[in-house]
Amino acid sequence: MDWLEALILGLIQGLTEYLPVSSSGHLAIGAKLFGLSGEENLAFTVAVHVATVLSTLVILWSEIVWLFKGFFKFKWNDEMKYMVNILISMIPVAIVGFLFKDTVEEIFGSGLLVVGICLLVTAALLAFAYFAKPRQKEKISMLDAFVIGIAQAVAVLPGLSRSGSTIATGLLLGNKKEKLAQFSFIMVIPPILGEALLDVLKMAKGSADAAMNSIGFLPLAVGFITAFVVGCLACKWMINIVKKGKLIWFAVYCAIVGLVSIIFLS
Repeated sequence: MDWLEALILGLIQGLTEYLPVSSSGHLAIGAKLFGLSGEENLAFTVAVHVATVLSTLVILWSEIVWLFKGFFKFKWNDEMKYMVNILISMIPVAIVGFLFKDTVEEIFGSGLLVVGICLLVTAALLAFAYFAKPRQKEKISMLDAFVIGIAQAVAVLPGLSRSGSTIATGLLLGNKKEKLAQFSFIMVIPPILGEALLDVLKMAKGSADAAMNSIGFLPLAVGFITAFVVGCLACKWMINIVKKGKLIWFAVYCAIVGLVSIIFLS
């Protein structure tokens, strides 16, 4: 991988981690086009995922500090309820991660046909959420948090957007757009960090030095910085998009990319 490829893939990750178009699907397509595989692809994927988590922490820093300040008061306040909802939302993805990790990895290695199909599912889900008009709720309930967590767990499939699935599910449950994007982005921080840690351990079992040497420091640094900067911009942009309810255009985009992946790339 050279620095230009790293720049393009970092740009893709930074944008698609927050926009409802599937970062894993787009990175799989990018890896296919650039001929990346094995340790090189794994090391780069870990780096750009950590970069986008950091961008979430930067953009939502005030909300995260508010949560922890309220949580450590050890009272049943709004902050504690929010943190409990975050923990509840993590249960389904934790189950999938511990029990079905090998199966998920096999699916990731099965080619772009699965990516294309999942992108079409993402498109359908976004379109359905756009046209549905459920009764609005004031707050995200514990049950809603668990159902949104199930959507996040299913979205481990490549091409099924994590942000798209969680936001669309929340909208279908009647949760307000203003609060949903923030909840969706905060709830994915622990799973992404956990996934990155597991990948690092996987590299360590093999050879971390070999993985680093296979990609080189410059492409890794370029990809990380690009994913972080673009991720900061995309995170703020996506929050505004959700508030305005303009998700239908992403449904159209996912449908087009999904069809291209199935017809021309699989």
